[in-house]
Amino acid sequence: MSRKIFSLMSLLLVLFLVIAAGCSGGEQTSGEKKSSGGKQIDLLMGTGSQGGTYYPLGNEMANVWNKNIERVNVTATESGASVENLAKISNGQFDLGMTVNLPANDALEGKGDFKGRKVDNFAFIGHIYPEVLQIVTRERAGIESIADLKGKRIAIGPPGSGTQAATKAVLAAYGIHDGDYIAYQEGFGDAKAKLQDGTIDASFGLLGLPDSGINELQATVGDVKVLEITGEELKEIEKTTGYTAYTITAGTYEWLKHDAQTVSAFAILVANTDSVDDELAYELAKVMIEKADQNTHAQARHMTKENALNGLGNLPLHPGAEKYYKEAGILK
Repeated sequence: MSRKIFSLMSLLLVLFLVIAAGCSGGEQTSGEKKSSGGKQIDLLMGTGSQGGTYYPLGNEMANVWNKNIERVNVTATESGASVENLAKISNGQFDLGMTVNLPANDALEGKGDFKGRKVDNFAFIGHIYPEVLQIVTRERAGIESIADLKGKRIAIGPPGSGTQAATKAVLAAYGIHDGDYIAYQEGFGDAKAKLQDGTIDASFGLLGLPDSGINELQATVGDVKVLEITGEELKEIEKTTGYTAYTITAGTYEWLKHDAQTVSAFAILVANTDSVDDELAYELAKVMIEKADQNTHAQARHMTKENALNGLGNLPLHPGAEKYYKEAGILK
């Protein structure tokens, strides 16, 4: 009798487990959260080095998306910035990436850092802020112009960054090439400390304007100097790189007493078209522009409807983002 009871109980337990498994489809599991959109979508976004603008701003952008799009969880991660972000989108490691528009064009055309390896699985989501190349040294270094950087110790930006590509183009315009200087491949966060203690002589950085790191350096050392790009060298850089002339006006930094000529491009957001569908791209673009005021980072003020397509140029516009821009009256 006890054997029959045991068999009956075993059968009931099996039936219970089968019923429970059949009902579990509507419950939240790992990697999901209940929402009107269904399963949670985890997105990984490449930013830049911690000492630059991309990393802190990218983390704020991720938080705003996560707050306003219920089914999305965006994680912003540190990276080498533009070139690395595009490369990792290409191989499927990143879903989103912050980049200067010019390396994005190179990736699409298979030139520059992407020579021989075109990247065609990304599309433009929106403009973030103007990227201004800021070249700083200290008065004590005795450097009067970019031409004086030959033989010097220079922070040229992390490997795979837009900063490094821009740095090399600028130095080449002044006749300074690899091997003519000691290169430190790092972002401005690390470069700032090295400028402060005299380990390096100058640093290049594609940064927002004004940049808090440069202000912090000035507050510490008191003798920061901005090197300018002018004359025929400026014309050559505009002709060969796509960067355009930009004036850092006096007073942009309280300690900057005179205008300083340099070059700039645009920081933009691109998405992996293999993992970001039209509906998701629509939501990302909409929140990015319409909820930009929820970011506290100063550069977020540039994410406006008026600026939304800056840097698009010949890049492919994601169909989902295009839908939003048409609805918002930004595109006809």
